Amino acid sequence: MTQAYAATDFADRGQLNSVQLNVVTLVDMERAAATKSLDGCLYMMDNSVGGVGQGGDHLETICKQGQVINWIIRPIDMHRRPDGTWPPMPKINNLVFLDVEKGDEDDVAERRIMTELKVYGGPDRMRDEYTAVYYYWAGAVMSDAKPGLYRYRFVLELEKEHGTDKLYLNSVNYPALRVLPV
Repeated sequence: MTQAYAATDFADRGQLNSVQLNVVTLVDMERAAATKSLDGCLYMMDNSVGGVGQGGDHLETICKQGQVINWIIRPIDMHRRPDGTWPPMPKINNLVFLDVEKGDEDDVAERRIMTELKVYGGPDRMRDEYTAVYYYWAGAVMSDAKPGLYRYRFVLELEKEHGTDKLYLNSVNYPALRVLPV
């Protein structure tokens, strides 16, 4: 059963006027590398009002047409190890919006949902115990995006523990944006 939302459905409607939303994803890098899958390895949360699925990989972020969304990604383990090395980092290589209207969630959406801003401002390269280091991907919801639910999948690039090879994985459970009309 699909539920229709409107901006008036939320008690704290002022939050819907926020210029940007943040979707933070923590990745269990050790498990993802061992299983070569993101299943059960993503923990997502956002600062939207009324979103559901906080803490899991089925997050539904409530946003509005024209809103900027920042996807921030970082590993669960962020601390320097006793041997002085840092743990590997995840990076969002792409976000792929899916065409759920056709009934096949593996089909890429034919129309654009976001204007891609990609990474802007450049993530910090300096890692120390006092500086949060992460990668992010940003986009603005198209101002003419039809209100509704838009599922997406991550394409993540994971640094491997040893060596320079990268591991590329697609999310298997699809988070979503719930776009409200302005």
